[in-house]
Amino acid sequence: MDSALRQQIEDFFYLEAELLDERRLREWLELFTDDVRYWMPVRHNPLDRPEDLSEELSKPGEAYYFDDTKKSLQIRVERLYSKQAWAEMPPSRTRRLISNIRVKKDDGSEIEVHSNFFVYRTRMEKDEDIFVGTRKDILRRVNGDLRIARRTVILDQAVLAAKNISVFL
Repeated sequence: MDSALRQQIEDFFYLEAELLDERRLREWLELFTDDVRYWMPVRHNPLDRPEDLSEELSKPGEAYYFDDTKKSLQIRVERLYSKQAWAEMPPSRTRRLISNIRVKKDDGSEIEVHSNFFVYRTRMEKDEDIFVGTRKDILRRVNGDLRIARRTVILDQAVLAAKNISVFL
């Protein structure tokens, strides 16, 4: 992998994590293309050992935690700014760690990138949640900058201990 490209992608993901952790959500939205799909399928616990990880995941059109477009992401973000999102009043404090960034394919205009994440969330005095998993992104080059065109978030947990997923992964 080209080390300059890897560095650019790492910097992009670290900026994204910083924007989210600092609750700069409108700036975060600018990191997405207008045709983005931001999706998190539900994970199942199959009885047999599947040959492929995808067999543990719901398929498009089946159950999901979220399946967002740019418009629905914008609605979710603006709702948080309006202070009408009770699950985020007071707001969560988060810390995101992004690691194992791997470029899988680069066709010159779009780059397939896989990465792992750890999101620690605390809210109020006693609420704590940990979200761990992998992200499969399609990054698109737009006017010399990277933008997220597709994101699939795959949690390692099949059963959520969290009361909700009111933060962005």
